[in-house]
Amino acid sequence: MGVPHISNRSGRQPQRWSRRGMLAALGAVPAAVVLTGCSGSADASEGTSTASVRAAAKKAAITVTPADGTKKADFAAPVEVTVTDGTLASVKVTGNDGSTLTGSLNDAKTTWASTTNPYSGTKYTVAVTAQDGTAETTTFTTKSPGETFVGWFTPEANTTSGVGMPVSINFSHAVSDRAAVQKAITVTAEPAVEIVGHWFSDTRLDFRPETYWAAGTKITLGLRLKDVQGTAGVYGVQSKDVTFHIGREQISTVDLSTKEMVVKRDGETIAGYPVSGGDSDHTTWSGIMVISERFKQTRMESSTVGLGDEYDISDVPHAQRLTTSGTFVHGNYWAPTSVFGSRNTSHGCVGLHDAKGANDSSVDGYKFYESSLLGDVVIVKNSGEKTVEPSNGLNGWNLSWSDWKAGSAV
Repeated sequence: MGVPHISNRSGRQPQRWSRRGMLAALGAVPAAVVLTGCSGSADASEGTSTASVRAAAKKAAITVTPADGTKKADFAAPVEVTVTDGTLASVKVTGNDGSTLTGSLNDAKTTWASTTNPYSGTKYTVAVTAQDGTAETTTFTTKSPGETFVGWFTPEANTTSGVGMPVSINFSHAVSDRAAVQKAITVTAEPAVEIVGHWFSDTRLDFRPETYWAAGTKITLGLRLKDVQGTAGVYGVQSKDVTFHIGREQISTVDLSTKEMVVKRDGETIAGYPVSGGDSDHTTWSGIMVISERFKQTRMESSTVGLGDEYDISDVPHAQRLTTSGTFVHGNYWAPTSVFGSRNTSHGCVGLHDAKGANDSSVDGYKFYESSLLGDVVIVKNSGEKTVEPSNGLNGWNLSWSDWKAGSAV
C-alpha cells in the first residue's frame, strides 16, 4: 500500500518509513488507548473499596421504646427494640421486682418485641447488644393504674373441701370486659377434667366441672389479673397461684316428706338423722346446695332474713350455711325431741336435735357437724318449695352443663 504524504514545513527532507516501522507505529496507538483505559478502571476500584470500608466502619444504631429515662411509660404496650446498620445479638429486660420480659426477634433480627407487656409501677432496665458489639443500656418506669380491682376467691388457699365446692371469685369492682378477665384466670385439676367458668353477675365468676370433683383432686387457681383492664380505667393487681384439695366425697340427702337425712360417704351410707324442715309458711329451698360457712355457734335473728322479730337466738349450735339468703342446716336445742322426724316446724332451715352449748357429742347436730366439710353437698327434696337459685350460695350445680357453659365469656 502507499504511504501518505506528510508535509515538511521545516524544509527538511521527509523521512521514509519502512513497512515494519509503519506497522510498529500503528501498533503503538492501541497500547496507549489500553493504558488510558486501565488507568480509569483503577481509579473506580479504589473509590469502591473506600466506600466499602466506610460502610463497614459504621456502627449499629439501637433504639429502645419506651425511651431511656421515661417516668410514666404505658404498661399496656410491649417493649420494643430496633437497630439500624446492623442486627441484634441479645436483649434483656429486667424489672426491679426481679421479673423479666421475654420477647422475640423478627426474621431480619432488626426488631425485638416483648411477648407480654411490662407491669405497672415498675422500673425496668433494658440491656441490648448488637452483632457488631455495640451495646446500650436504658431504663424506664411504668405508670401506676389510677383505679384497681381484686378477686376474692373461695375456697381459701391450702384448704380441703368437699366435692361440691366450686371455685368462686367475687370482684371488688364491676367487670365490663368479662372475656379479658376470664382469660386471665385459670383453674386446673389433677386428675385432669374440663373446667368452665360461669358469670353470675358482673362481680361474680364461678368455675366447676360437669359433675362433682373426684375425691382427692388437687385444684390450682391461677390469677394473672395484674394490669388486666376489667372496665375502663380499672385494672387488676393480682398475679399469683393458689392450690386447694378435695377430700372424701360426702353427699347428704334431706327428704322433707319423710323428715329424714341420709348421709353417704364415698357411696356408702354412714348415718341417718331425723330432721325438721320449714313449715308450710316458710318452706325450705329444694335442690342441690353446698355448705359455704360453718359455725360451732352463731346468732340467728329473723330481722336479717326479712321475717321481722319472729326469733332471735344468740347461740344456735352447729350451724352450716346452705344459701346466701339464710338457709342453714343446724342443731336445735329449743324444740322438743319428738319434733325431729315427725314435723316440719322451722322458718326454712333444716334442723337436727342438739344440746345448748354445742358440746354434747352424743346428739345428732354435733355428729353431723363433726362429719362435715365446707363444700359438702346437701340435697333437699320434697320440701314444697321451688329449686334454689344457682347464684343463691355456692349452688351452681342446679344448672345443667349446657346452661353452665352458656354463662362463660370465652
